[in-house]
Formats: sequence, C-alpha cells, structure tokens
Amino acid sequence: MTPCPSRPARALAAALAVGTLFTTAACSSDGDGGDTDTGAGAASPVAGRTTTASAAAPLTEAGARTALITEGDLEDDWAQVKGAGGWRDSLLVGKVDVADFLTAEADAAADCQRLLDSLYDDDLLAKPFGASALTGFREGDARLLHEVAEYRRADLDKAMAWLDSLPQTCDRFTATGAGGERTVQVVEASLPKEGDARQGLTVTVKGTADGSPVTLTLDVAAVRVGTDAITVTNGGLGGADHDSTEQAVKEGTRRLKDVQAGRTPAQEPSVE
Repeated sequence: MTPCPSRPARALAAALAVGTLFTTAACSSDGDGGDTDTGAGAASPVAGRTTTASAAAPLTEAGARTALITEGDLEDDWAQVKGAGGWRDSLLVGKVDVADFLTAEADAAADCQRLLDSLYDDDLLAKPFGASALTGFREGDARLLHEVAEYRRADLDKAMAWLDSLPQTCDRFTATGAGGERTVQVVEASLPKEGDARQGLTVTVKGTADGSPVTLTLDVAAVRVGTDAITVTNGGLGGADHDSTEQAVKEGTRRLKDVQAGRTPAQEPSVE
C-alpha cells in the first residue's frame, strides 16, 4: 500500500510514473484499496447534529449512498471501482509561486493554493455538515469521482462563490513540487442547468513525471440542491471527457432529488 502524503510533506512527495499518477490505495486502516471490485460508495456520518439545515429531512448515510451514480448512469465504458477515496495525483502536490501575483493579490495566491489542495484531498466544497458518500469510476487512465453530501447552507454558498471566482483569480499560475515546476490554468466550464446553483471548471496542470512532460486535465463540477450538493471530478493524463462530466452531473442531480423526495432513483438514466 502506498501511503498518502501528509500536507506538511507534500512538497517532498515523489512524482509518480506516467500511467500511475493516481494512487488508488485508500488512506484508511482497513486496507481496502483495490480498484477492481464493484461496490457501493463509502459513506460517513457526522455525529452531534442538533438542528436540521433545512425544512426537509436531513440526508442520511443510506440516502447519500443511494444518491450516488452507478455504471448504468454513465455512457461509454466506465467501470465502478473501490478505494476512490484514496485516489491522489502527484501533479497536484505543489506550492503556489506567490511571485505570480501582485502584493495586493495575496488572497488570490491563497485561493489558488486552496484549489490545488482541495483537488488533491477530494475536498472541493466545505466540510460536510451531515452524511456524505462517494464513489469512483475508471475508464482507461481517466478517473471520475462523484460525491454527495449535506452542508451548512452558509458554508455551501461561500464555497460555490469561491469556485465561481477561480477563473478570474487563478486563471494561470505556477506551482513547484517534486519533479519541478507546474503550470496551472483554470477556465470556466459550462454545465447542464441542474439544481439550485452550479459551477464548472476545467483545470489543466502541465508538469513532468518520470522525466517526461505530461498534462493533467480535470473537469470539476459542483451542483447545489437545497443544502445538499454533488461534486464531480473527471479526467486524467489523456484529457477530460466533458460529455461524461455532464452526464454525471445530470444523473447525479436527478438521483439526489429523488432521494430528497423519498423516491428510489431509477437504475438507468431517464429518457428525455
């Protein structure tokens, strides 16, 4: 098992070889790090809830797992895998070069660092207030990660506003980590008009792995539905399949709405 590097040690993390940039071993003590067995996504509760975040019933562990997309919700040859919570990409490990920003833009440098750290940790939005679940899929060298969680509304709104600002504040910057310097570009990406609010990004990281130049491309999507939200991260060294990202967003939102309404989501995508 390859241990996931801690945050203080990230700058010293070794760059992985091309084709093995993703570490698929989950960072947990149970040792379940394989990526070939189909299984339900992992879920985690938050204890000590004293108030509900909305008038609707709060998302439960079972509901979060049910809201996750399945292979039947995606086209092409995506295969559901286990251990998605431990996927890590060494190209996302690096310290943002503050020299790229004016003195008055210190907050922008912090935002860009937060983006890299969040993508590495699969923690794009705020810390979940309630139950959460995630699952992952693989197609060749590409990975698609889908997470469902309940949040505090104020925290979720702030996170969505932060995502919305990134194409301007972090449009292009550099970061240095193991293997040298990386050039990062962030652009806005269109998403289907799903949920109450949504934000899409395409993040491109150019660097080196095993001495060869590589480019990591990731689609990043977040959709708010009430006080719950879904996030989708999709891509790899071969690029990002935007159609798959949109499909995951549409079907993920549909399934979450069904769960919120007390319905059992259909096993296959609805035909419109």
